[in-house]
Amino acid sequence: MKLVFLSLITVCIWAGPCMTTVDCTEWVIFGGGPARSMIYRTYPLDVPNPRITRALVVIHGAGRDADNYYRTGLAAAFLADALDNTVVIAPRVASNTGSCRDQLAPNEVSWSCAGDSWRSGGTAVNNQKLTSFDFTDEILRRLAKKEVFPNLKAIVVSGHSAGGQYVDRYAMANRMHDHLGVPVRYVVSNPSSYAYLDTTRPTPDGADFRAFADSRNCTTFDQWPYGLERRAGGYTAGQTDDELRKQLAARPVTYLLGEIDILPLGGFDATCPAMAQGATRLARGQAFCRYVNQKFGARHALTVVPLCGHNARCMFTAEIALPILFPKDGL
Repeated sequence: MKLVFLSLITVCIWAGPCMTTVDCTEWVIFGGGPARSMIYRTYPLDVPNPRITRALVVIHGAGRDADNYYRTGLAAAFLADALDNTVVIAPRVASNTGSCRDQLAPNEVSWSCAGDSWRSGGTAVNNQKLTSFDFTDEILRRLAKKEVFPNLKAIVVSGHSAGGQYVDRYAMANRMHDHLGVPVRYVVSNPSSYAYLDTTRPTPDGADFRAFADSRNCTTFDQWPYGLERRAGGYTAGQTDDELRKQLAARPVTYLLGEIDILPLGGFDATCPAMAQGATRLARGQAFCRYVNQKFGARHALTVVPLCGHNARCMFTAEIALPILFPKDGL
């Protein structure tokens, strides 16, 4: 008599990506709590998921519309055929101070509203122990947990407009980059300004860099976050200028610029320290990439997206941008 033994095979089925802004939220807790901030995400950050090989973090602009930026991240992931193996995250940098009227949940952190503070690692309004860069630090810390994402090979931190300013300074300053165990790349898209590393600024054609000629009239041209002077508080306060220079030069950054982002629209920074960096966002980005590569030995990349202006959806869903946001084999 032949005996047949049947073994029980357990099949684990992971849920697909969360695709709505209603159900796809999660709280990021700072330290031991209770302070917290909200993110939109396609997959939970606390449920083991071996399918995930990449993460894309998308920092919103001055409109604080994290939900729209989440939709943009979803659209880009769909076009890149990356929804199944990429966790897309859009942090909500909420504020209910000044002209900002975000509805905050209990213990939700209120970040600064206007100005450059939240874009450059400034402290929270209702918690002086936290800075805006701590928010992304905590997201990266959770992504790097091997027990949750054992096959994660690449993290891309991206931002557009004011979010691009955030990522420019975060790439320079963050303390996570060399300690995560997962490669991180930064995508800086269409910001109005950059943090220069010395007192030179581009010539009108952007081809050379010289001592800023109008420094007597534009006395703030080299103050943080346009330069490194007067970093009195916030995330970068304990770091030296030389540390920031070396970190930015060593880290992989791509400047993603719109070919027709040449008009003073969408919150364009027309202050004198910003104008010292170039006449348009496109010119500023081209000059800054050339600057860090020529003067500080960086190997940063620049990609100009054809026919895109100051529009995150156009920029992040362009065919030329998809391999940058969703690298195929790590970084």
